Amino acid sequence: MRKFLTLLLLAVLAVGGWLAWALWMPVTPAGQKFVMLRPGYSTRRIAAELEAAGVIRSRFAFTLWHRVHRRQSLKAGEYLFDKTARMLDVHDRLVRGDIYVHTVVIPEGFTMFDIAQAIQDAGLGSSQDFLAVAQSDRELISDLAPEAKSLEGYLFPNTYEFTRTQSMKDIAAVMVKQFRQVAAQIGLTTNGLTPGGQGMDVHKTVTMASIIEKETAVPEERAVVASVYYNRLARKIALQADPSVIYAELLNGNYSGALHHADMGFQSAYNTYAHPGLPPGPIGNPGRTSLEAALHPAQTDYFYFVSDGNGHHRFSRSLEEHNQNVAKLRQTVQGK
Repeated sequence: MRKFLTLLLLAVLAVGGWLAWALWMPVTPAGQKFVMLRPGYSTRRIAAELEAAGVIRSRFAFTLWHRVHRRQSLKAGEYLFDKTARMLDVHDRLVRGDIYVHTVVIPEGFTMFDIAQAIQDAGLGSSQDFLAVAQSDRELISDLAPEAKSLEGYLFPNTYEFTRTQSMKDIAAVMVKQFRQVAAQIGLTTNGLTPGGQGMDVHKTVTMASIIEKETAVPEERAVVASVYYNRLARKIALQADPSVIYAELLNGNYSGALHHADMGFQSAYNTYAHPGLPPGPIGNPGRTSLEAALHPAQTDYFYFVSDGNGHHRFSRSLEEHNQNVAKLRQTVQGK
């Protein structure tokens, strides 16, 4: 009997020692370890994933510890382990839901193609999967712009934090929600008025804002650029916006990275050289300043503008004055 009790005591001590070793002895991962714990994973599956990643010493000890603390649920998500930690610390992180987030920076003017690449570069999925959503899930904006062919123009530029448990539709919906918030703040609503005093057309306003965004990076110039385009529209003069040609070729998949004179004849409804008026939809995703410029253009009699070679533009009222400004630009470029 004494021998049995001794063996039992030794067994208890051994199990206790093993448990203490598994729970309290720190583990150092071999570099950065990302562990994806998807919704619906059992405790055993979670423990197995952690053990396989070299984050904990024993799946059995982890499972046992969680069963003792079963009131604490483990949160699904992607976790990054890159520091020495005890199993107890790992368990606490999963209880807190201290998941890893991917930062995605969307600058003003990015097209849906640019955004798709940024999503892929952030490790959130393939660019093609995001593009499929951006080009088809129009119900996200159907109340604002029923004529929209895609989400282009409504994926608001911002810095976002996403997780890998979010779907591509979730990600697009977050960007559209941000657009709606900004649009509401600046008065871009369907019951507003256009600069000409007509009923507000959100889609046309966003389309105009996207052209303005692409034409100048200088915030204080945007309302003046807007005035040029509204003046041309009023006179039924083609907008002749180079960025619209680039976008037309992007949609067709044949943009070479530079525009040539022959490109101006490219047949597309988005080519504002070949077709008068606004293109069918936005050619990028404008920021707040460009949306405001499209809503509140400056009052000018300008019909032309060209770069001054130093990041700004020269504006003109006549073709003769415009040609003089073009000549000045050539002189500036040659002098550099």
